Amino acid sequence: MASPDSANTGSKPAAKAVAWHSLKPENVASLLNADANSGLSSEEARKRLEQFGPNLLKPEKPIKVLDIFREEVREPMILLLLVTGVLYGIWGEFSDSITILLVIIALVGVEVFNEFRAKKTISSLMKLSEPAATLRRGGKFEEVLVENIVPGDLIMLNAGRTAPADARLLESFSLSANESSLTGESAPVEKEADAVVPENAALAERKNMVFAGTSIGRGRGLAVVVSTGMNTELGRIAALAAWVKPPRTPLQTTMRELTRWMVWLALGFSTLVPLLGILLARQPIKQMLLTGLSLAFSTIPEELPIIITMVLAVGGYRLSRRRAVVKKLRAVETLGAVTVIATDKTGTLTENRMEALKFYPEELSRKLLETAALCNDVTDDSGKFSGDPLEVALLTAGRLAGLDVGKIRRENRLKDEFTFDNARKLMTVVYDRGSELYVATKGAPENVLAASSGQMTSQGRKPLGGPERKKILSQAEKMAGEGLRVIAFAEKILNDGRLTQTQAESNLNFIGLVGLADRPRAEVKGAIAACKKAGIRPVMITGDHPLTAASIASEIGLDHSAKLLTGPEIDKLSDQELQQSAEKISIYARTTPEHKLRIVQALRKNNERIAVTGDGINDAPALAAADIGVAMGETGTDVAREAADMVLVDDNFATIVAAVEEGRKLFANLRKGVRYYLACKLALIGTTLLPVLLRVPVPFAPVQIILMELFMDLAASAAFVAEKAESGLMNFPPRDPRQPFMSRSMAGSVFYSAFGLFAAVAFVYLFTWHSNSALAEAERLVRAQTIAFVSWLLGHLFLALNMRSEREPLFKLGLFSNRVMVGWAAAAIIFILAATLIPQAHIALKTVTPTAKEWGLAITATFAGAFWLELKKLILFQPGHAVQTPSSSQA
Repeated sequence: MASPDSANTGSKPAAKAVAWHSLKPENVASLLNADANSGLSSEEARKRLEQFGPNLLKPEKPIKVLDIFREEVREPMILLLLVTGVLYGIWGEFSDSITILLVIIALVGVEVFNEFRAKKTISSLMKLSEPAATLRRGGKFEEVLVENIVPGDLIMLNAGRTAPADARLLESFSLSANESSLTGESAPVEKEADAVVPENAALAERKNMVFAGTSIGRGRGLAVVVSTGMNTELGRIAALAAWVKPPRTPLQTTMRELTRWMVWLALGFSTLVPLLGILLARQPIKQMLLTGLSLAFSTIPEELPIIITMVLAVGGYRLSRRRAVVKKLRAVETLGAVTVIATDKTGTLTENRMEALKFYPEELSRKLLETAALCNDVTDDSGKFSGDPLEVALLTAGRLAGLDVGKIRRENRLKDEFTFDNARKLMTVVYDRGSELYVATKGAPENVLAASSGQMTSQGRKPLGGPERKKILSQAEKMAGEGLRVIAFAEKILNDGRLTQTQAESNLNFIGLVGLADRPRAEVKGAIAACKKAGIRPVMITGDHPLTAASIASEIGLDHSAKLLTGPEIDKLSDQELQQSAEKISIYARTTPEHKLRIVQALRKNNERIAVTGDGINDAPALAAADIGVAMGETGTDVAREAADMVLVDDNFATIVAAVEEGRKLFANLRKGVRYYLACKLALIGTTLLPVLLRVPVPFAPVQIILMELFMDLAASAAFVAEKAESGLMNFPPRDPRQPFMSRSMAGSVFYSAFGLFAAVAFVYLFTWHSNSALAEAERLVRAQTIAFVSWLLGHLFLALNMRSEREPLFKLGLFSNRVMVGWAAAAIIFILAATLIPQAHIALKTVTPTAKEWGLAITATFAGAFWLELKKLILFQPGHAVQTPSSSQA
């Protein structure tokens, strides 16, 4: 095998580049040891993948625990903790240094685990959204990830797909490609497989080649891969960075700004407390310096941005398990705010499993099926059809009618094909039958009629006059009113020659109509009802006949009380008029992608947050203009997937609704986690500040403060992510994304939650301090700090359990329904018992064993300090009680 350009993806010098464009197709296949009919075998493809490496422009940087560990130990907060440990050792508290070292290991371990988990999750999402290509291997067609393509592979090229590698065309039918990413020329380049181009031809003149990264705009073809990876033209021209970080989402940016603000607050507090302790409480300078360092470590919310990233990443992974693959993390946080879902009909609301049920005229049904077998680009893999469901249904109907579909297609040699587009609404094929050309066209009835001058009947060809046209259109409307998708067919025979698209699609002989049924998905009606209950308006935008759209809308419960709009009617409306109509119209028919874009823009001007589905090349502008662009995974083009924020694996409308529900749950859990995290930080500030203002020593030893931080991080970053959705989550209107994350209600919730914990711990500490005045100063302080430490750990545990929900009482949620939080709570309780009952722990953690009375005091006070919030839920959120909606206060 000759060394293709891609043979060298490592450090060896590349062989002299072969000018593949200057060779005939058969010579290219021969040089690559590739079978132009059946393609490579699976075993040969595997060997070549090992030899040439993956077809990637940028190597994926492996996610290593050691690398993350290095990043974490260089974090300012960890370095601050190390300084604290060193100072402990210098000032003679070596046992405390050892304890802090162990805590550092535990903290870094938690951070490394969280970061590793988030990065692996984001990486897995990227893998899930990787594009695939249709190859012919071993004589069969199969979908293969682009990175697994090798030189010698046979790739199928269709409109809307992106060329996965540099390849030499073997077959082409009306093929054109957009090569602006390489040449800068926006005009599509017509491709021709039979052409042989001079060796020194410029890139833009190599019309027998397709190049990696360029998109197929029209037609179809078959090509053999000659270069992959960094040795493609795209790889040579644009050497991409080895690793590119995804941009921050708006929420991540907001959290970083909040973190910066809180850093100054925490630093001021961490300086103030030691100064007050020295000046008012007459505490030792060394002890207060260590306390200040520990407080800085525990109160600065450095984990907040990490928590956001992890929650978004885990949320994205959960969405993928519900068959919605997120490509951009910002979509995860936007999902819960969607107010309108603008969706296609075919395949999204319907099963995309069509069946030909009705023929007009009935006596020409066999002729219609013969024409459908030829005007069709479905692949036939040993009798198994794959491709567009409508075209598969036509071939299946022909086979059931007794036609030898395979034989009909083999006996006619395809000369040219003019693929379907939304402007013409036609597909036309031209076959070479020796001395004559056979032309077959299918498409929308009105468009096929407009291109026809005659009509086929059982007696032969007749002129197609006004009355006949009116009768055919009336029949098409009747069939559409029955919920059928109606396709018209026409044909003509000409002398041999070359036809342009206009010539091919004129003076046709109309044959008849085929009505195909595509029943609504069983789950869609329930999903539509769920949308309405959640304050989300579903909107259908389809290219089908208005009567077909209305029939399907009626079946699935879509609101069609207002008059539907058609594409031609939209053309007559100004942008302002369309904006007014979009407020109430939920069904649009006979639309083009240009109409879809105008509808999306009109809805956005009405301050709607829109999720839009699309599958075609021309849907890309609407997908990009939407708040969330949703591409189809089964039928979508590469261009649509590239423009989208999310890909539906199953093309199912119900999956979008499930994704919105998941988005709402994720945002709710994010609020809960952040609310808890900030409440703990504020409670710690208050609990430490109040005693020194009262001329009492600080309530925690430095090592205890550090350990409290460890448990706070674990709960905020792991336990709340695993929380299940509260009941009724989809019974509220969507939240308003314009409302700040730290809204007045959110800030109020943080403060009153923090107050309960602060009041309980401060009360327990001060009570214990004053009630033990007979003890020696050192013993009195250790006992009071022990009870404060125990109270804090119990209190923040109770607070976490309470803050699992914003509306629903804990007994309704179920105490053990969040297994991660149960595990964290069990670990906290075991730690409390070990810290207070094991003598060796007393020395390391500055604790003693509490008395039964002290245990009772700590448990009672902290339970009351946290669970008074449960009373609030029981009072405010009883059935029938007026509550604030998630759009204003809830997630």
